[in-house]
Amino acid sequence: MRCFLGFVLALAGLAPVPILSQQTYTVTVPVARSAAPLDGRLLLLFSKNPAVEPRFEINDTPKSQIVFGTTVDGWRPGTPIAVPDDATGYPITKLSSIPPGDYTVQVVLNRYQTYHRADGKTVKLPPDMGEGQHWAEKPGNLYSKPVRVHVGGAEPVALLLSEMVPSIQPIADTKYVRRIRIQSALLSKFWGTPMFLSAMVMVPEGFDTHSNAHYPLIVFHDHYTNAFNDFRETPPDSTMQPDYSERFHLAGYNRIQQEEAYKNFQDWTAPDKPRFLIVKLQHANPFYDDSYAVNSANLGPYGDAIETELIPAIEAKFRGIGQGWARFMYGGSTGGWESLAVQMFYPTHYNGAFVACPDPVDFHAYMTTDLYHRDNMFWIPGANKQVEQPAMRNYLGQTLISMRDNVQYEAALGDHGRSGDQFDIWQAVYSPVGADGYPAKIFDKATGTIDHGVLEYWQKNYDLDAILQRDWNRIGPDLAGKLHLYVGYEDTYMLNDAVYLMEDFLKTTGQPGHGVAFGGEVTYGPKAEHCWNGDPTQPNWYTRLHYNQMYLGKILDRIAITAPAGADLTSWKY
Repeated sequence: MRCFLGFVLALAGLAPVPILSQQTYTVTVPVARSAAPLDGRLLLLFSKNPAVEPRFEINDTPKSQIVFGTTVDGWRPGTPIAVPDDATGYPITKLSSIPPGDYTVQVVLNRYQTYHRADGKTVKLPPDMGEGQHWAEKPGNLYSKPVRVHVGGAEPVALLLSEMVPSIQPIADTKYVRRIRIQSALLSKFWGTPMFLSAMVMVPEGFDTHSNAHYPLIVFHDHYTNAFNDFRETPPDSTMQPDYSERFHLAGYNRIQQEEAYKNFQDWTAPDKPRFLIVKLQHANPFYDDSYAVNSANLGPYGDAIETELIPAIEAKFRGIGQGWARFMYGGSTGGWESLAVQMFYPTHYNGAFVACPDPVDFHAYMTTDLYHRDNMFWIPGANKQVEQPAMRNYLGQTLISMRDNVQYEAALGDHGRSGDQFDIWQAVYSPVGADGYPAKIFDKATGTIDHGVLEYWQKNYDLDAILQRDWNRIGPDLAGKLHLYVGYEDTYMLNDAVYLMEDFLKTTGQPGHGVAFGGEVTYGPKAEHCWNGDPTQPNWYTRLHYNQMYLGKILDRIAITAPAGADLTSWKY
């Protein structure tokens, strides 16, 4: 009958009606896995690649496999539940619309914890378990063994959440990389449960033998990581098979990374070098792998906790100088935005921010969207059509994912802003708390409609360019000479657009009636995508491996002209 109908439609010049799968997918948690009911996001995954578990193949690139997400509350172990056909899907929107064929199928439960916050709100969110908010490998998350399934048949599919991601073993300190972890009183009070802040500290050569030395501090803002990946204490692995970097169109990039990491180590330990502490903060939280290092209505006082609890603890344990003239920051992307925001919000705590490819610093250019003058995130209105907008491009300008699809990807991973991904963390950091306790929505994920009431809150508190323009006369004197911005003209996420706007304002400073001159720099990389960090003499694939050396000369110059009388300029030079 279906074949005959398709034949008739073809004769009529019409496309055949797609055949929808009527298969059902049920999932059960074994009683042995949990004594209590479970909350979380249930993710049903399909992959055409039998060689890799589907849970490791879901992403925001064209290579992503298929995910359907639905939220479960109070799910009792031993009770099967069916994944509904209207579960939020990406890149296919309905479960019944998966093309017939053979797939590897797997299911994952990203478990939620209930938080009774100090603001009176009760929310259910995925806690970080030491992995940096990666649902596919979060300790305690449940998953099924992958099975091969023929989609399009009539047989129901039953899946069992029989496996659990194991806990992460602590990493031992080395001579050069040490760790610190503290419980934050400020964050614990906000979240209603013990909350911790951590950091990795790269200590200089001679740290243990020069006990009277005190060191300048450099905060390397980054996503959550448990290692200095660009620092290798042993020679490169000569047996490593070379890979191919599609991003940089470069063969053997894995070998290059190891080679440059070892060179970084050799440079770090070379004689007659000024010595510093380089710190990577670890502040993964229930919304993301990183808090954005500022105070937030939804995440709590992470800015104050880092500045008044973690940084002093680091400087006390590792002999930091502990004064603003001897502290600096750098980072790219999320770390770029953080470096700039923290320098602005705590202007005397640091003596310079080296800001590479920052997340949008002006919401007139929220990637491709002017939030202030547009009503929709997904498209630009035309006279007779709507023009879909990109969220990611390659260095040639070819779209890799549209804004609509990128948002759909996050919607599949979690509702109420719980995807643990990019748009949801921006919303969590920048938005007021919604009536339901979750972040107020800046736009509707189904339609793309922008909420300009929420935008007013964003502008007042987190549009960095708007804040600079509003407060320059007050904070400008403390920021003069401290702001250094770098971005590629072909940034993958169009982040250069917002930097153009900030540069327009910074150029006006120092003119009559416009306060002090900002005294920093804004530099662009031709033919450079994400995340160009300021060296026009080298390709992006190379410079991104050298943050630890990129800015040391400029930091030393800054110290030389700003250190107060009597400052320690000698103990850390040996």
